[in-house]
Amino acid sequence: MQYVAPIGVGLLYALLMSLIREPHRRRFNAVMVAGAGAAYLSGGGLGGWEFAFTAVITYVAYRGLDSWTFIGVAWLLHTGWDIVHHIKGNPIIPFAHTSSLGCAICDPVIALWCFAGGRTPRELVALVRGGRGAGGRAGSRGVRRLEQQAPTGPPGHRCMGQQVGPAARP
Repeated sequence: MQYVAPIGVGLLYALLMSLIREPHRRRFNAVMVAGAGAAYLSGGGLGGWEFAFTAVITYVAYRGLDSWTFIGVAWLLHTGWDIVHHIKGNPIIPFAHTSSLGCAICDPVIALWCFAGGRTPRELVALVRGGRGAGGRAGSRGVRRLEQQAPTGPPGHRCMGQQVGPAARP
């Protein structure tokens, strides 16, 4: 059970985070992983290395304000730190000896969700179904919809070499 429950916690985390609308969901998760990066500071089990790790994960989380990939990387960095703490015997929760192990199992689940773009369950199902559609191209319907939308911008604005805005419309 100590190996299954953390997976459930990671899935529950992703499900609950899916209730937050974008772009707030991404930004909120960047803040969450930054906080997780500082979780071991009070224990001081690795001395000054705790501050170094916190600085690194803070930078990666900052980059995550605009990138789900960076948030996923930060969760994987935290996974590595969890493993080090579990082996060294300095758990994240001092009275729960295997808490760092549980965190090391949970964090990659969250990272996978982040690498998938932090999508809602509905969006993930649509992505999987789209991947099995005509031609086998993932999300081809969504791509066609995006291609059909006219680019917008201020009058006279150029986007990728094309004139956009009201002046460019027929």
